[in-house]
Amino acid sequence: MPTLFEPSLSTSTMRPPLSSADALSMADSLPNINFGFEELRDRMAKFTVKFDAFIEQGRKRVLEERNQFCMNVAELHEDQRMKKKDIEIWSSKSSTHQQLLAKEAAETNEMQTAIASLSAQREAHNATRESLKQQIADTQKQIDARAEAQRTHAKYIDAQSRYNIPELDFYASNLCMSIDGGGLNDHLVFTFTHIDDHDWTHEAMFELNTGKREYEIPYTKPKLERERVERLLDKLNETRDLRYLFKGMRELFVEAIKE
Repeated sequence: MPTLFEPSLSTSTMRPPLSSADALSMADSLPNINFGFEELRDRMAKFTVKFDAFIEQGRKRVLEERNQFCMNVAELHEDQRMKKKDIEIWSSKSSTHQQLLAKEAAETNEMQTAIASLSAQREAHNATRESLKQQIADTQKQIDARAEAQRTHAKYIDAQSRYNIPELDFYASNLCMSIDGGGLNDHLVFTFTHIDDHDWTHEAMFELNTGKREYEIPYTKPKLERERVERLLDKLNETRDLRYLFKGMRELFVEAIKE
């Protein structure tokens, strides 16, 4: 149920009578209260100034920090770029160094191979030299032995020639034979004439090599059968008697001319 608003008794009792024109109003009867709006306004203005200054300083600090951050980021990027470049340089140097090491290793292997080859060649040459020294020594011994044998044989021939000279003169005159040098040491050429009944000047010759232990007849003119000549040489080498050689060779020439 709605209730009627009724002013309180105290309010009605405090209101002055409306009929009195000189009566004071209720507002005039209230005490004078000073709220300090000017001071509050001044404080708010100062706070606003401080707040604006704080905001400005914050903005500047944020801007400075942002700029510093950007600079730091740029420096980091530059450092990263430089480090990347350094890494590339060092990678290139490392690759070059590895290639150089590989080249040096290959050259070292080649040098070691060459040294081994040269060492083997030197050993082979040393072995060959020692073998040649031995061969030279053996050959020198053979030469000395042959020289001694030739000297002995020469002495024998010289001794025999003292006895053969008169006999050679006899055969030279009786067999129409002349004796000449063969152009070489120990080579004699014997030439016969009066072996052709139709031409007494017709000559036949043979060359005798006395430089060896076994006498040899390397050349005849006209050419004779080698077997018959070898038989005469065998007889000569066995007996050392030149009579059989001279007589036998003249007979072989006479038969060759008659044929």
